[in-house]
Amino acid sequence: MTSPDEARTAVAEAFRDEWSQVVATLIRVTGDWDLAEECAQDAFALALWRWASDGVPARPGAWLTTVARNRAVDVLRRAAVGEAKLREVAAMAVPPSFEEPSEETIPDDVLRLMFTCCHPALAPEARVALTLRTLAGLTTAEIARAFLVGEQTMCKRLTRAKQKIRHAAIPFRVPPPALLPERLKAVLNVLYLLFNEGYSATSGDELVRRNLSAEAIRLARVLTRLMPGEPESEGLLALMLLHDARASARTAPSGALVPLEEQDRSLWDRPRIEEGLALLDDALARRAPGPYQVQAAIAACHATAPTPADTDWPQIAALYGRLARLVPSPVVELNRAVAVGMAEGPAAALPLLDVLESSGALSGHHLLPATRADFLRRLGRTAEAAAVYREALALAPTEAERRYLTRRLASLSVP
Repeated sequence: MTSPDEARTAVAEAFRDEWSQVVATLIRVTGDWDLAEECAQDAFALALWRWASDGVPARPGAWLTTVARNRAVDVLRRAAVGEAKLREVAAMAVPPSFEEPSEETIPDDVLRLMFTCCHPALAPEARVALTLRTLAGLTTAEIARAFLVGEQTMCKRLTRAKQKIRHAAIPFRVPPPALLPERLKAVLNVLYLLFNEGYSATSGDELVRRNLSAEAIRLARVLTRLMPGEPESEGLLALMLLHDARASARTAPSGALVPLEEQDRSLWDRPRIEEGLALLDDALARRAPGPYQVQAAIAACHATAPTPADTDWPQIAALYGRLARLVPSPVVELNRAVAVGMAEGPAAALPLLDVLESSGALSGHHLLPATRADFLRRLGRTAEAAAVYREALALAPTEAERRYLTRRLASLSVP
């Protein structure tokens, strides 16, 4: 007998750990994306009360997959689907293995599903959105925020993507080696957005959602095994590891955000940093630099600085300049402005922020006013800084970031 609270905790943990595998397996078996998600949701709902009465199973993922598969069989039978499809589903009598793929085995259903989502027949934004929804279990609202679009717009994109896969009969498989490169860019983009949602959540009370970043790292490792010697795959994995190494120091015990310059660097995960640096060295040695390698090089500048004062800000500013040429974006320009401000002084950064603000590209996003407020604070312009901190506070999406901005505002001692 398990208490209701213990059952809820176990189901929440199973959702974090098993959702993508359950859905991926059901999609492979049924070929129906909506049915797979619906039956997976039913299985998790059933687990809430069954686990409270029967106890948590030894293999939650296998239990959930079996229940979801049986639910799919019932739905297909009621819908009078052909006997061939029923036999295909019923043949899955033995729960699939949920063990981590070994070095010798092919990637698991999750990676197969990822490449299916990233098929060239789908629009680029649909590839990323569909993978985040199906594999990571992100809500449509979370994905919409990642893409800076409305929730209704994202819902339509997801629906169209599923319809496209069904009508075009896109296969559920890892593509043959000759086709892998054309899918790689979209797959890397999926992993990067998934990691970012875990490393710095777009909403909610938690700044860090470690299950998402851990899943992105896991998939990136599988991908590097699938495509050995691919520099951008290695660069992305290096970038993730270098960022994730600092995750424990990014929030205080209270949950408040701790900025990089105030972090306790003894809490950084040194083995992860060393692994990330080694991967980056291997990638750069192939002399085919791409945006993920450049971002990993920026992260390496931070990770190897013993103290904040030792940070090589001129090098970081130069790397952001190169990144802006590879992948122009307002977020890259904002980060370049931060690096310039740290390298040359806050006054040098304010004109760059003015250009960004006038473009409207980051309108409604808290990082632009938060950055401006920080530089105004450093310049001693406290009244102006306070007004802009209030603007950023009104836009901040997570409680951790709101607490951080509130603390900064309080430190100015202005009415």
